[in-house]
Amino acid sequence: MDVSKRQFLRNLTGLTAGASLIPVTELQAAPVTAEGDGNQRYGMIIDLRKCIGCQACTVSCSMENLPPIGQFRTTVQQYEVEVADKDQVSHVMLPRLCNHCANPPCVPVCPTQATYQRADGIVVVDNEQCVGCAYCVQACPYDARFINHETQTADKCTFCVHRLEVGLLPACVESCVGGARVIGDMKDPNSHISQLLQEHSHDIKVLKPEQGTAPQVYYIGLGDEFVDRIDGQPGLWFPQHA
Repeated sequence: MDVSKRQFLRNLTGLTAGASLIPVTELQAAPVTAEGDGNQRYGMIIDLRKCIGCQACTVSCSMENLPPIGQFRTTVQQYEVEVADKDQVSHVMLPRLCNHCANPPCVPVCPTQATYQRADGIVVVDNEQCVGCAYCVQACPYDARFINHETQTADKCTFCVHRLEVGLLPACVESCVGGARVIGDMKDPNSHISQLLQEHSHDIKVLKPEQGTAPQVYYIGLGDEFVDRIDGQPGLWFPQHA
């Protein structure tokens, strides 16, 4: 990427972050240790009522983590959703990323133990151990992993753990225009995420709960067609944008 393009993307991310209405006090994170703290459990809430599909999260993540062109650790996908028992179609903006599951199916299939879960629940990949077999890519039910075209190893969202370790928020959270993404320690009853989980307990949903992975990325305002089983079948998804 040439200097002018990189500067353009940096300016774009700065503009979108500047447009956020999130208080400054919310743009801070408690530092974590190098391999996580067992007294913490990180999770994320995404409020779909606040997501406008601007892709600021996608841009900032790409700038922060530099995946190859055309590959993304997080993105916002737009869906046309047809509910199986209703004659209607609705449009949904759905941010997607690794769910950092409590029971991650990607971990036990890794033959070299390159994929593992930290004490704070964040699932990461040791690129020096990864052999690029893609077993973990196939095991993930959320299509959240990919083989990096440049490194030929598994790649995915890490909650920007390198930023959390120094007290910063993940790039996608910091740049979100509407403040739709909230990350924090779910073991801390006073954290923002814990308060949101309590306040919206009736409206909190996860993707593919029937998989038994216990995702730690939660959605507010997610339509039932994304999670409910109707006659043994989920709602039908028709993605408009890959």
